Amino acid sequence: MTDLLTLGETMAAFRTTGPLRLGGTAGISVAGAESTVAIGLARLGHSAAWVGVTGADEPGELVRRTLRAEGVDLTWSRVDQAAPTGLILFESRVGDINRVTYHRAGSAGSRLAPDDVTAAFDAPGPPPRLLHVTGITCALGDGPYTAVVTAVERARAAGTTVCLDVNHRRRLWSVAEAAAALRPLLPSIDLVVGSDDELAVLTDAVDPVAALRAAGVNEVVVKHGAGGATSHGATGTVHRPARAVPVVDTVGAGDAFVAGLLSAWLDGADASARLDRAVTTGAFAVATRGDWEGLPDRAELSLLDQGPGGTVR
Repeated sequence: MTDLLTLGETMAAFRTTGPLRLGGTAGISVAGAESTVAIGLARLGHSAAWVGVTGADEPGELVRRTLRAEGVDLTWSRVDQAAPTGLILFESRVGDINRVTYHRAGSAGSRLAPDDVTAAFDAPGPPPRLLHVTGITCALGDGPYTAVVTAVERARAAGTTVCLDVNHRRRLWSVAEAAAALRPLLPSIDLVVGSDDELAVLTDAVDPVAALRAAGVNEVVVKHGAGGATSHGATGTVHRPARAVPVVDTVGAGDAFVAGLLSAWLDGADASARLDRAVTTGAFAVATRGDWEGLPDRAELSLLDQGPGGTVR
């Protein structure tokens, strides 16, 4: 049985050490919200599968090679011969502030279709324990959105727990567009994850958490950035402060948080322990450079308990 199934676009990622317009050196890796969650879970010892489309090009080979190396199952991903792999550019502009530019219009990732998801759910064996979807995939076009809807419907019918990370990207779509697409999914969502401002995408209510719970969402986890996170569920409300670490790069921190949250859920942990792991994996992300490169394995989860300057001997 697969612990996690997720779907979305993973791009080749270029990271510069200064303003792009000035030229200079850049490192290359891969980036994608859903694949970061999959990598995070795989490093923590869970089985994770990513459904996505890459181009028949070298950036696509980089994406696939990286995910395979991290232990992510690509059985239901595919290569599109007629479209390029998307690109994302990160500029380290000032301090720990990054500027992001997308080159993903018409990309292979935007050709994700319902049949890709159907193949995953029609595979022999039990269904995945968790389905993780994000608002990013829904913003990529009709095909990816319909793929998400199909995945949620199939997961619901199979008894799979469904997690939605709002992950609103203003460069991809407006709040109104996101609301129109995501709100119809709520009756089939078990777990919602979002930042304080993102909850407004899902509801206009003055008390968004209460409204989402009334709509049938079992648990709403709200990320407060440096203020930690709060879980609102059937057993009550639990808050955990953020782990105190030097901030190096905040990109990917939210996805790292989700990876820790879902990992602890798969382990059968309670809400308090789930948040503990989530803020820990989120801290690993902000204290290291890159979307997923610094995510911990299970043996490393206690490293932050060493304190500043600690040495493991």
